[in-house]
Amino acid sequence: MFPIQDSVPRRCPPLMMWAIMAVNVFFFLLETRLGPHGLQKLFYLYGVVPARYTHPEWASWVGLAPGAILPLFTAMFLHGSWLHIIGNMWTLWIFGDNIEDELGHFRFLVFYLCCGLVASVVQIITNAGSTIPVVGASGAIAGVMGAYYVLFPTARIIMMVPILFFPFFFEVPAIFFLALWFMQQLFGGALSLAGPKTVGGIAWWAHAGGFLFGILTIKMFRAGATGCGARFSDEYTPWGIDTRWPQ
Repeated sequence: MFPIQDSVPRRCPPLMMWAIMAVNVFFFLLETRLGPHGLQKLFYLYGVVPARYTHPEWASWVGLAPGAILPLFTAMFLHGSWLHIIGNMWTLWIFGDNIEDELGHFRFLVFYLCCGLVASVVQIITNAGSTIPVVGASGAIAGVMGAYYVLFPTARIIMMVPILFFPFFFEVPAIFFLALWFMQQLFGGALSLAGPKTVGGIAWWAHAGGFLFGILTIKMFRAGATGCGARFSDEYTPWGIDTRWPQ
């Protein structure tokens, strides 16, 4: 299940979203110049290693500063593969511009970073003994998706679902697509708790935590905002549908 397009047009150039994407791509290109050993060292130093925060003795023993704050932020600008960064940046491209319209540039940046921070904390709590670095922007982007769930529930999303080896395309309400995506994260997170905590993979609980944070806080961040979308919220009905939730 992969989003292809949404129905909500942007009102202003999403300068902050573009800047975030550029920073992610810049650091990923730097990563490609590192060998396997250098990349592993980078991820341990600047990724989120849960045991670094829950087992400070272990962190000191392996040469990591226990409880370091910087990796909670730098981890969301690192990615493990081309597929990883392309998937994340595409999802941010689909949902991020409309949220930046609503919040304005600076508030969007603060909201994005807060979502990523909360996602990292949730990952640490739910995988306390893991010594595997967690990297990627998906926790922060999940928060943006949670904000979209609140602000544009009736928008239309074209999603691609691969069945066997063939892609099938469906147009569904945003509230359906995002709720289904969230349930996938909860299901994956529940399965991950039954497995070894040292096994790497998808940070299911970070996604779920970021998404819930976006849902719970977007109206607080939006209060008093002067973003383009906030000014023109009643002026458009893309694809003939009013995508705004009644206020």
